[in-house]
Amino acid sequence: MATFKPKNILITGAAGFIASHVANRLVRNYPDYNIVVLDKLDYCSNLKNLNPSSSSPNFKFVKGDIASADLVNYVLITENIDTIMHFAAQTHVDNSFGNSFEFTKNNIYGTHVLLEACKVTGQIKRFIHVSTDEVYGETDEDAVVGNHEASQLLPTNPYSATKAGAEMLVMAYGTSYGLPVITTRGNNVYGPNQFPEKLIPKFILLAMKGKSLPIHGDGSNVRSYLFCEDVAEAFEVILHKGEVGHVYNIGTKKERRVIDVAKDICKLFKMNPENSIQFVENRPFNDQRYFLDDQKLKILGWFERTTWEEGLKKTMEWYTSNPGWWGDVSGALLPHPRMLMMPGGIERQTEKYESKKTDFFMASKATGMLVPSTKSIQKPAFKFLIYGQTGWIGGLLGKLCEKQGIPYEYGKGRLEDRSQLVSDILTVHPTHVFNAAGVTGRPNVDWCESHKTETIRTNVAGTLTLADVCREHNILLINYATGCIFEYDAAHLEGSGVGFKEEDTPNFTGSFYSKTKAMVEELLKEYDNVCTLRVRMPISSDLSNPRNFITKISRYNRVVNIPNSMTILDELLPISIEMAKRNLRGIWNFTNPGVVSHNEILEMYKKYINPEFKWTNFTLEEQAKVIIAPRSNNELDASKLKKEFPEMLSIKESLIKYVFEPNGRNQA
Repeated sequence: MATFKPKNILITGAAGFIASHVANRLVRNYPDYNIVVLDKLDYCSNLKNLNPSSSSPNFKFVKGDIASADLVNYVLITENIDTIMHFAAQTHVDNSFGNSFEFTKNNIYGTHVLLEACKVTGQIKRFIHVSTDEVYGETDEDAVVGNHEASQLLPTNPYSATKAGAEMLVMAYGTSYGLPVITTRGNNVYGPNQFPEKLIPKFILLAMKGKSLPIHGDGSNVRSYLFCEDVAEAFEVILHKGEVGHVYNIGTKKERRVIDVAKDICKLFKMNPENSIQFVENRPFNDQRYFLDDQKLKILGWFERTTWEEGLKKTMEWYTSNPGWWGDVSGALLPHPRMLMMPGGIERQTEKYESKKTDFFMASKATGMLVPSTKSIQKPAFKFLIYGQTGWIGGLLGKLCEKQGIPYEYGKGRLEDRSQLVSDILTVHPTHVFNAAGVTGRPNVDWCESHKTETIRTNVAGTLTLADVCREHNILLINYATGCIFEYDAAHLEGSGVGFKEEDTPNFTGSFYSKTKAMVEELLKEYDNVCTLRVRMPISSDLSNPRNFITKISRYNRVVNIPNSMTILDELLPISIEMAKRNLRGIWNFTNPGVVSHNEILEMYKKYINPEFKWTNFTLEEQAKVIIAPRSNNELDASKLKKEFPEMLSIKESLIKYVFEPNGRNQA
C-alpha cells in the first residue's frame, strides 16, 4: 500500500472542534508539512482551539469564508496547496430545522467553490471531504451489520441532506475532472473544545451549573461516540494511506442510548438522575440509530484507543478547567438551541470576531419563512483597517485601496486606548490592519526632543497596544516604521555599498524620535503577527506636500550632501499592500535598492522641474548648529525586499520614473 506524503495542506473549518484536533496533531507530528487553516470564525469556532499550533513555524491561519472563490483560489495558489482536508460545515441538526438555507449555502455551495478552485488550479493531489454517518439515514433497531461505505444514502433531515448533496458534488468532480477525492463518514465525536450545542458538552456544562439535563423524546435514541483524539488519528491514517476514490467510515461498534449518556454524566457529577434529567419535546424527526461498519478503516491500521469511561472523564475535566472557553453560551444550553440562525434570535459574539449571519437572508412577514435575499453571498477577500487618516502615508493608502477596489475603513480609536482599538476591530472586521500613525514631529523630529512623553505615548505604547490587540484577534499588522535608526559606521562606511540588514542592531541614538522607534521595533519582534516596514526619507510624486523629502530640501537655504537610502512611495506603497495579501511578516528594509545623495536629487530637480534652481551645501558640523537633534544617515540593504519583488527599481531609476518624469511632463 503506497503512502501519500503531502507538503502543503489546507484544512477548512480548523478553528472548529474536530478539525482543530486534526490540525494540531498534524502540526505537532509533521514539522515538515505546512499546515494552512481557513476558517471564517463562525459562532461554533474559536481561535483558542488552535493555541497549541499558533507559534509553530509550519502553521498559518487565514480568516475567510470557503464561499469566497477569490480567496480560496488565492490561498491555493499563494500557499502552493497540494492537499485539502475539508471540514468546514454547519453541523447542528436542530439549527437545520430552523434555517435550512444556511446549511445549503455553507455545506453545498461552499464545497462547490472549493472543488471548482481545485479544478481550476490543477495542483491538488488529495481532496479529503468530511461527511457524516447521518447521510445513511436511520439504521434498523435490530440490525447487527452496520452501514458499509456502499450503502444507499437516505438522509432524513436538512443537515444530512446538504452533506449528502455535497458528497454528490465531490463524487462528480472525481469522476468528471479526475479530482483525487476521498470521503469520510463519521459517528458522533466528543471531547475538549466542542461547542456546547452538542449533547455531551451541553450536559457537562449544565451539570456544572447544577441544572437539569434536557433529553429529546424518551432518550431511547442510540448513538455511537468516538473520542476526538481517536478521530484525529483516523484522519491522519486516511491522509497517508487512504485510496483515491474511496469512502471510509470512521466509527465504533460501542453504542449508547442518549439517556445512558445523561446518566453517566450525572454519575460523574454525583447527581441523582431521577431528578436531574428532564424529558423535552422531540425534534421534528429524530433518527433512532446510526450504525456503521468500520472494517475498511481498520484494514488501514486504525483502531479506537480511548474507552468511553476514559474519554468522558477527560472531557469533563477539560470543561471544568475551562468554564469560560466559549464565553456566554446560555443560548446553546437551551433544549432546542437556535444559535445565529434566525434573524432577531439569539446572537452570539465569539471572543475574536462578531459573526453576522442575517446578511444573506430576509424574513417573510406573511409566512415567517426564511428565504435567500438578493444580496451576493460573496464577501471581499480583503478588508483593511487603516490608522493614520490625517497623515501622509495613511491618506495615500486610502487612495490606493479605492484604486484597487479594496474595502477599507480608517480607525477611529487612539492607538494608546485599547478599548477603542478593540471596538474598531469588532466593528470593521478587517483582514489586515495598517498602522501609518505616529509622531514624527511638528515640523520635524526636533519637536520630539521637547515632547518626549507624547512621543512615547504614540510611538511606543500606542504601537505596542495595536500590535497586541491585533495578535489577540489573529490579524496581521503592517506597521510603517523607520530606517532612521542607523548611522554609517566602520562596518558600513559611507559609499561602500554595504548596507544595514534587517537583523542588524540599531546604532543611531542621536534623536529621541529614533530612540523610540528603535525601542518599539525591538519589542515588536516578540509579535509574530507584525510586518515592520523600515521607511526612510519618503518621497512621492506630489512635490507640493511639505512631508516630501524633495519638497523639504528644495525649500532649505542650505543642504548637506550625503548618500542615503530612501523610499519612493509611488512604487513601494502598492508593494506594502501586496505584502499584506501575501501575509508577509518580520522586519523589512522598505527602501529602493541603492543610495542617492541630496545633490543628486537636486540635480534631477533642476533638470526636470526648474532649470533655474540653485542650492548651497553645508557640512554636518554647520548643520548641527541649526538643528536640535542630529539626523540619521545610512544605507539599508534592500536585497530581501528585492528578492520578494524583483521588479522593484533602484532608487535613482524609481525617482526618474515615478517622480521627476511625471512632474517634468506636467511642467511642460
